[in-house]
Amino acid sequence: MRIPKRFRTHCPSCKKHTEHVVERVKKGKASTLTRIERQKKRQTGIGNSGKFSKVPGGDKPTKRIWLRYRCTECNKAHQRPCFRAKKFDFAE
Repeated sequence: MRIPKRFRTHCPSCKKHTEHVVERVKKGKASTLTRIERQKKRQTGIGNSGKFSKVPGGDKPTKRIWLRYRCTECNKAHQRPCFRAKKFDFAE
């Protein structure tokens, strides 16, 4: 999927249509004390780990794409709900 790097869309802070620059959101680092990691430390031996088990086919065929839209007038950014795509890049 290809989308343009700049396009006009609605800015919630300006409350009007302005040009936005689109950037991809990078995944943040997980905390060392997440609930999943604490639960994995407690688990011993082998067996099904409930909802933490893997998908039957391995990885999912598509990844979620998160985008951040930054207004060129007020320089504020907003996000929209993510979507799934196999390939993703920006058109120049």
